[in-house]
Amino acid sequence: MADKDWPLYEIFIRPRNGLAHRHVGSLHAPDGEMAIEMARDLYTRRGEGNSIWAVPAVAIAVSSPDDKASLFEPAEDKEYRYPTHYTIPSDVKNM
Repeated sequence: MADKDWPLYEIFIRPRNGLAHRHVGSLHAPDGEMAIEMARDLYTRRGEGNSIWAVPAVAIAVSSPDDKASLFEPAEDKEYRYPTHYTIPSDVKNM
């Protein structure tokens, strides 16, 4: 199988425990295991990663920008969804 025929994987890396995975890029690989190895070499050169997710791009469902109104506007009237009423103690890290 040629490189151009390999499936596309979206790569997410978590820099440290307690933080969320962050999308860092995409790559083509023959399978998920190889995608993780390739992502390690490509996206974590300085050992900054703690965890890698390789997700087949075809498995990701996306919304259309045209759906913004129906997806996001109804939430604006629900104040409880936003953490504006909470105070975070100073000893809490990575919030």
